[in-house]
Amino acid sequence: MLETIHIFHTNDLHSHFEYWQRMQDYIKTQRLEFAKAGEPSFLFDIGDHLDRSNIYTEATLGKGNVQLLNEAQYDVVTIGNNEGITLSFEDLHSLYDEANFEVVVGNIEPIKGSKPNWLKPYTILQTNYGTKIGVIGATAIYEVFYKELNWHIIEPRQVIVQLAHQLRDEVDILVCLSHLGISEDELLANECPIIDIIFGSHTHHLLEEGKLVNNVLLTGCSKFGRYTGHLTLLFDHTTRNLVSKKEKVIENGILPEKEGEALFIARLAEQGKQLLQTPIFETNKSYNKEWFHYSQLSNLFAEAVLDFTDADCTMFNAGILLDSLKKGIITNYDIHKILPHPINICVIELSGSELKEVYIQAQNEQWPNFELKGLGFRGSIFGKMLTYQFSMNKQRELIVGGEVVELERHYKLATLDMFTFGYFFPNFKYAKKKYYLPLFLRDILIEYGKKLI
Repeated sequence: MLETIHIFHTNDLHSHFEYWQRMQDYIKTQRLEFAKAGEPSFLFDIGDHLDRSNIYTEATLGKGNVQLLNEAQYDVVTIGNNEGITLSFEDLHSLYDEANFEVVVGNIEPIKGSKPNWLKPYTILQTNYGTKIGVIGATAIYEVFYKELNWHIIEPRQVIVQLAHQLRDEVDILVCLSHLGISEDELLANECPIIDIIFGSHTHHLLEEGKLVNNVLLTGCSKFGRYTGHLTLLFDHTTRNLVSKKEKVIENGILPEKEGEALFIARLAEQGKQLLQTPIFETNKSYNKEWFHYSQLSNLFAEAVLDFTDADCTMFNAGILLDSLKKGIITNYDIHKILPHPINICVIELSGSELKEVYIQAQNEQWPNFELKGLGFRGSIFGKMLTYQFSMNKQRELIVGGEVVELERHYKLATLDMFTFGYFFPNFKYAKKKYYLPLFLRDILIEYGKKLI
């Protein structure tokens, strides 16, 4: 007997719900048709379903996303870095308490405290014909961030390989939910060919028909709900072999529009807005924002960062400030509009000579108009790099706090965590750092704003 099995999969939605209703309507319709034909089907998500830049996700701290996954009847999910390191330990610990699906992630566990009931290294699904599908999962390693949040994270590939060998003889088909990125997926496929399929994500790659590496099929469906993956498997019950695995992607933007889509998006946004309408502080004047100059709002934000960190100086790009701060009563919703990014503050220790080099690099004339994507940034353009409490005088000497720096002395620079990943300032990657988690930039502005009352 040959059994046909279907697996639909999504990844890196990042709380982009524009196509959510039509894609889920399509999946449900397909699954019903397959069920009528006696062909089992499953639905997986490969992480980063939530993104706290979305007002509904922010207001519900991701539990609204879990409700949507429940309603869509997902079977198994894994977590991405947006679930893992943008929520406090307590919020991630309770995130999936009401989930009607399995959550598999084999490479994290609490450093202190109890393990959440939802956290499992693997699960085994079974079709009506008795075919067993082993599902293992792992998420990308951000060791410093996870440690600050009370999670111990293990190198994912070694965990997956171990789980694969543990499960292989127990199951007929073995799949991996990998929030690791395409390069890691390829390495895993070469190291562990006993895995049949690696469902990929994290690097937002698109593999329209999958990619076969060492006889392991890799998948990837881009980002923001633009595509849904549909994997079709053919399992031979006589030989107990998987004889065929074929992947295709569905472009959700060209699916028939579902009635009420705009209303659905508006309803989620309104729910989020209402939940975040709690007054937090009051201002006696408005603060303008600018993307190519210093502004009243950037001055205020710099004061907030320096007050919070007690650093010697601070630096950030003006493009992070997406809206002005109005005069009057300020709510969480107002602050979220200004700073929606899942970005944390980091304090870096640098010598005077290193800090001078950073200041010179920050004058890059190409950066202000750079359309930045990723690294936690949720704005449009980079904007001017703003430096506070450090500058260069006419003698090309660096001034910190009104004094010429001592080149060998160490100084504390407060900046955005996205600058520490090596893209803009390679030296930051190896410098001594302290990340302030789980607070986002907006949380720091809120705490400082309360002092203005």
